[in-house]
Amino acid sequence: MASLAARQAHSHPGNVNTSRLLLLMLTATLTACGTGTSTTSTPSGLGRFHSQQIAWEPCGGYATTSIETAVFDRATTAQCGYLEVPLDYREPHGDTVRLAVMRVPAVGEAVGSLVINPGGPGGSGLFAAAATALSLPGSRVTDRFDLVGFDTRGVGASEPAVDCFTDAEADRGDIVLTTQGTTVQWTAEDTRHVFERCAQGSGGADVLAGLGTRNTARDMDVLRAVLGDERLTFLGQSYGTRLGAVYAEQFPRNVRAMVLDGAIDPSQRTFERRVGAFSGFQRSFEQMAAFCATRPGCPLGTDPAAATDRFHEIVRPLYAAAIPALDSELDFDGAVGGVISGLYSEAAWPRVIAGIAQVQQQGRGDELRQLGYDFALRDAEGNWTNFTEALYATNCMDEERLSERDGNTLRARIFEAAPFMDPGVVLTGARDGCEHWPAEPTLGFPYATDIDGLPPTLVVSITGDPTTPHAGGIRLAQTLGSALLTVEGEGHTIVTAGTNQCVNDIAADYLVDLVLPDEGATCRL
Repeated sequence: MASLAARQAHSHPGNVNTSRLLLLMLTATLTACGTGTSTTSTPSGLGRFHSQQIAWEPCGGYATTSIETAVFDRATTAQCGYLEVPLDYREPHGDTVRLAVMRVPAVGEAVGSLVINPGGPGGSGLFAAAATALSLPGSRVTDRFDLVGFDTRGVGASEPAVDCFTDAEADRGDIVLTTQGTTVQWTAEDTRHVFERCAQGSGGADVLAGLGTRNTARDMDVLRAVLGDERLTFLGQSYGTRLGAVYAEQFPRNVRAMVLDGAIDPSQRTFERRVGAFSGFQRSFEQMAAFCATRPGCPLGTDPAAATDRFHEIVRPLYAAAIPALDSELDFDGAVGGVISGLYSEAAWPRVIAGIAQVQQQGRGDELRQLGYDFALRDAEGNWTNFTEALYATNCMDEERLSERDGNTLRARIFEAAPFMDPGVVLTGARDGCEHWPAEPTLGFPYATDIDGLPPTLVVSITGDPTTPHAGGIRLAQTLGSALLTVEGEGHTIVTAGTNQCVNDIAADYLVDLVLPDEGATCRL
């Protein structure tokens, strides 16, 4: 469910093309979201959290990589600070956590906040706020709203952050947090070891048990109150659409407007949704292969129907013997992961093709490894964000737990849905990486159903989305009673990119004026 589609669109770490990065990631009157004190009721025991003030300061110390530093520095008006929230909302007088928050003030008269979540879970809201400000210059959105992003529990600059592996282990490809869509074969001891590493590095088992979308939605309502917004104006992408839907379920009357871009179907259970997501990657692989077939020297050949077989010929040998890649090695899972990183954005397809050709012709995996690095926003100095670890830990508190038998069945179904990922060997040991987690998941499926009091919202869905299929956008719009903007083309999320005027205008009209598009509205990439 990773958004941030353009994470892989900048050519190398340190070379930050903001608008491409956010192809990766990003009636009441407008004064109804004004800067006065919220008039909504404060939940019991949360008064001190709702009444706190964020101590705003420059954002330099909030970056976790040099890529983030470069973007933060360019967002010259950005301010950062910390928001304190309960670790456990059932015990508001107990331990707390600190969430890093960025605010980029409106260019014009500030009339409210637009809270942005870029997806993941695990994407940095600070990065999303800064990059959106840079990719939407002159927009009515940046003119009328303070852009606000926060690193959700366990993410980025928030404290404590989820930390399960070292940067050196990440460079070696040793961050293994799931068996699904991989060749990983785990024992119960392996999954226990992963949990223990995460608990040790992240502040303990209680911190891990406090993660999950329901608590993040509660955190976002505290943020809304502290920002002084009577009602929330929200832009969520990819996983951010789940966060938005859960917030709408829990606080429907605290919503002013929501744009949900790259939608997750709230009715799908874990097994079904994961199969559907990987089928989307197969479709995008085939689209990429068709594009490749039109170019000279395509490593996948001139027949797109045979591209999966050609890909197997090139990468399946890596299951038995990894090849050199930058300062490390590339195995089969690493090659598939690099390809998937590039399937999020059509702009990255030439890099995917070049990476496959490099494996075929040179026996090296530099470009595919770099694609994986770029998706994770690893910088040139070797610093990684904690995106992957935070995604894993948050999902442990959201997704249904599977038995080993069901896990093996799911892996087989994934390879059927996305045969380009199939290593061609018999695998077992598809254990759930969350099986030793200290608490049961709290999300529940389906979610966000039968909501009363929710104002009109807007769902944006790309027909060729590789990981949140268009059908999920239709379903989310039906569930929330939202207007649906269909965007014809390839890619994952579009609203924060600033590259499509049709999308820009419709999103701005809704966010600023609360004017929804007509039924059947369509834009084209």
